[in-house]
Amino acid sequence: MTRIFLIGYMGAGKTTLGKAYAREIGLSFIDLDWYIEERFHKTVGQLFAERGEQGFRELERRMLHEAAEFEDVIISAGGGTPCFFDNMDYMNACGETVFLEVTPQVLFRRLRVAKQQRPLLAKKSDEELMDFINEALQKRLPFYTKAKHTFVADELEDKRQIKSSVERLRKLLEESASNQ
Repeated sequence: MTRIFLIGYMGAGKTTLGKAYAREIGLSFIDLDWYIEERFHKTVGQLFAERGEQGFRELERRMLHEAAEFEDVIISAGGGTPCFFDNMDYMNACGETVFLEVTPQVLFRRLRVAKQQRPLLAKKSDEELMDFINEALQKRLPFYTKAKHTFVADELEDKRQIKSSVERLRKLLEESASNQ
């Protein structure tokens, strides 16, 4: 039975790498945000607006516990998921956890392009976006670094980089399994 949780800041590549890695090794892939949206027939943004952050985080926690019951799966957690309740400890207890570490500059480049799809970022200037990323990373790093593994995910821009990253992740997790 395999259960792998990918964590990291928005734009770190959790979905990109998770889908490619799941395909490569024959596992199911779940993006926790998409899972929540499917279950509740609303976007994460709508759920946040309706329930407030506390209400959304409680719902997210329940859905994390539900998704973590599946076997042979890779779960891409939302960027904030590890930072609330006992979620990080829970993921560590249920499977392998991998923090996708990405420099603030790379996150800025990725999020700047996609900021219209992300309500938290949509109206921010470049300077505000960079400050927002740096501040959020400072708050979240103590949670992210509790992951069993850290994986540098700066290179996920094209098929070649994704393939190379999948291979590096496979080696990292295989080496870890053989050392246990």
